[in-house]
Amino acid sequence: MKLAILSDTHGLLRPEVAEHLKTADAILHAGDINTQAIVDQMAAAAPLHIVRGNNDKAWAEALPHDLTVTLGGVTFFMIHNKKETPADLTGVDVVVFGHSHKYFQEEKDGVLWLNPGSCGPRRFHQEITMMMAEVASGKIQVEKILIPHAAK
Repeated sequence: MKLAILSDTHGLLRPEVAEHLKTADAILHAGDINTQAIVDQMAAAAPLHIVRGNNDKAWAEALPHDLTVTLGGVTFFMIHNKKETPADLTGVDVVVFGHSHKYFQEEKDGVLWLNPGSCGPRRFHQEITMMMAEVASGKIQVEKILIPHAAK
């Protein structure tokens, strides 16, 4: 199963990102989407698992603050701000978060922590990134996707 993992689109779904989404069997978005139109675009590409970010205001009240989902035998806990992750992660294989706009991938105490970075408007002179992952039989393999930032 192929997953697209992204966060912090902030109202911009870049064409390069949309192309990656079309190849995914499922999409995980860790919040700060900013518009329902972006949610609709992503949901049209593949089944969407999404959480609300701190910039997702009234329009996003129905989106969950956090979400646990199992795909390909891998259990994901999703939240926007890593600081709000519960201490007890029993049964969780991967934590997906956003908020900082910084790509992060680290295994700690048997849990893989992933921040796909931001693939919306470029901010803070940071890279524009997302992740693609393969999950099967309880294993995950992650690839960093760097999006060119010639514009925005």
